Amino acid sequence: MGINDKVDDPLLKPVYHENCPGCKVDRQKRIQTGLPIKELVFIWIIVLCVTLPISSLFPFLYFMVRDFNIAEKEEDISYYAGFVGSSYMIGRALTSVFWGVVADRYGRKPVILLGTSVVVIFNTLFGFSVNYRMAIITRFLLGLLNGLFGPIKAYASELFPERHQALGLSSISTSWGIGLTVGPALGGFLAQPAEKFPSLVSSDSLFGRFPYLLPCLCISIFALVVTIAAFWLPETLHFHKTDQLESASDHVPGFEKKTDENKDSTLISLLKNWPLMSSIIVYCVFSLHDMAYTEIFSLWAETPKSLGGLNFSTDDVGTVLSITGVGLLLFQTSLYPFADRMFGPIVVARISGVLSIPILTAYPYIAFLSGFMLIFTLNFASIVKNVLSESIITGTFILQNNAVEQHQRGAANGISMTLQSICKAIGPAFGGTLLSWSLKRQNTTFLPGVHMIFFILNVIEGLGVLLTFKPFFIKRPLPVGST
Repeated sequence: MGINDKVDDPLLKPVYHENCPGCKVDRQKRIQTGLPIKELVFIWIIVLCVTLPISSLFPFLYFMVRDFNIAEKEEDISYYAGFVGSSYMIGRALTSVFWGVVADRYGRKPVILLGTSVVVIFNTLFGFSVNYRMAIITRFLLGLLNGLFGPIKAYASELFPERHQALGLSSISTSWGIGLTVGPALGGFLAQPAEKFPSLVSSDSLFGRFPYLLPCLCISIFALVVTIAAFWLPETLHFHKTDQLESASDHVPGFEKKTDENKDSTLISLLKNWPLMSSIIVYCVFSLHDMAYTEIFSLWAETPKSLGGLNFSTDDVGTVLSITGVGLLLFQTSLYPFADRMFGPIVVARISGVLSIPILTAYPYIAFLSGFMLIFTLNFASIVKNVLSESIITGTFILQNNAVEQHQRGAANGISMTLQSICKAIGPAFGGTLLSWSLKRQNTTFLPGVHMIFFILNVIEGLGVLLTFKPFFIKRPLPVGST
């Protein structure tokens, strides 16, 4: 019936069902001694391939909307571009809970495969957009049908043993952060190839007639390769009958019995779970901050120096973000797991939030630098800021997954992704509008110019830190014997 590992204490003897994919993963985790490199790489590339499309359009979106000839005035282009940028997050917000429930019922792997496949199809179609309506619809469907981000967090927490769980979840936030930094660099460099590389791409060629297809197609080809590789992923959800394991599970601490009662992963039961909801709210506050910061950083860097910006080109911004991505990868894969073991995810999140405040306060003064000192200081500040942000996100990942049982993780992360998507849809519009307002306040006494926008970001960051303390935030203790 079952395959039992040999342990000294029979009360701690886990029971593995022979035909259950989740049990096979649990058994492998128990006997595994080394670092799970293969699993780590799988998680990393899956998240990367669905993150790249989110931000790769930002450098060329202005020109894409301009070419659609929908804006009557040049100053209206940003208004229309905002709807294209937010349509993905609106679509994702509508179905994140649904895809979480699907992942809890049918498994994590089918939702993962669908998510990467959707990138292949709809990101390519977005590159072929010939009018504003097509761009909106393809981006909306890309978000609506891609329910991967919630279940992938549950998947990572189940795929890795407890001692490597922080590393597994940090690979998600690292890949997310790198995707948001490398994506714009990729989009900015590959868009409009007929104008940038006329000797290689003619105006009559495919990429000449569709100037924004090349970056989308490159990402879609990468997603296709990832989709094929994902067929070899193991399933982590447990599928077996209750009566076959009921007698054994009564004597195994931490064993999750598959009863009708604990299969209840309805929205109401999860909303009543305050350790879960408090961690999700904290997560959303920091997500709003991060998305607004991502939008503001690029706009501020490209703003003229006379208005407090850096007067950077798109290529300059892409270079900074690429360097940031490398620094983020090195930190999250080497130092974050150590910090998590030493302090725990909630303390790391608090420390990161507090340290982010002086970094943001210093940004307006970086504009006074020039030459090597400007480049060095800006890259250093960008790396540190993004490392701190991803440390916070990783910590909230861990807290959310620890707040529910396995059969609820997909739905719980679906709720999280719904609320996060709403915040991330608000973030770009919020950041762009406030930056525009701040730039008009050059001669005011209180926080003139860009000082105001970075002050507002610090207020949001400070609010997030405060929410990590009691009585608002409550941490759920891990069950005995959990992995």
